[in-house]
Amino acid sequence: MTDASIQASTLREDEASFGDYFALLKPRVMSLVVFTALVGLLAAPVTVHPVIGFCAILFIAIGGGASGALNMWWDADIDMVMKRTKGRPIPAGKVEPGEAMSLGLALSGMSVIMLALATNVMAGAFLAFTIFFYVVVYTMWLKRATPQNIVIGGAAGAFPPVIGWIAATGTMSVEPWLMFALTFMWTPPHFWALALFMRNDYDDAGVPMLTVTHGRRATRVHILVYTILLALLAVGTAFSGIGGPIYLAVAVVMNALFLLGALKIWRRDEEDSEQDNFKAERSFFKLSLLYLFLHFGAILTEALLKPFGLGGW
Repeated sequence: MTDASIQASTLREDEASFGDYFALLKPRVMSLVVFTALVGLLAAPVTVHPVIGFCAILFIAIGGGASGALNMWWDADIDMVMKRTKGRPIPAGKVEPGEAMSLGLALSGMSVIMLALATNVMAGAFLAFTIFFYVVVYTMWLKRATPQNIVIGGAAGAFPPVIGWIAATGTMSVEPWLMFALTFMWTPPHFWALALFMRNDYDDAGVPMLTVTHGRRATRVHILVYTILLALLAVGTAFSGIGGPIYLAVAVVMNALFLLGALKIWRRDEEDSEQDNFKAERSFFKLSLLYLFLHFGAILTEALLKPFGLGGW
């Protein structure tokens, strides 16, 4: 093979693929955005035309992806240091930072405008605020400024069900804010469990996560406190307009397991954690993924059964 053909082959290997650009949108996070927004849309007490509903979820998903691209653009320096993120498109050299920024800005504008046109202006405005909150308030400010970054910044990830509800109704009520609160209170213990067994990543990158600024012992206490508050909120939601017996059963079982996991983490010391490679923390983190899915799945089930006189109280 000639030098020219080798150089051409190398260039082709280094060129960004569609998958690299799609990875900028954080598809795993986007899947959570889509699901919770869909639950918010379908739990609303109105009938939404399927085409309008599809468009609403599509544009909310695009807005969430746009936030992810802008987050990766701004955090490229951090991502290069952390083991968990160094394979992302920008630190891997697949996508230029400027390309990620342009993609994020373009998708942000398109998603907000199209959601407003497809549903209502209030939904578009809330999507715009969510993108701004995640990119500017959380990514550019809180993430590198305070150990409470994930607490306050968690609001951005909690807005999708509210946006879905507003897209369906054009109005505000207490039910979508209960879904917001459920996600908001779930976020800190979810991410702090991850930070416990990934602390070195945040330490090396200079991100002031609670594990770095206050230590793992304080983080374990925080996880337990937030889990207790979350359990009270989650079970109490069962007696609201979006709850019912199915949701209550899920909430009781899942929060009992979540509390048990938080207690196990709280009782541990650093020697125990190091010896078994943070087994309890990893298990709690995995359970947290199932936790949110099952709670929102139960809310969705209650909503879908209501027309048949089966859902709700």
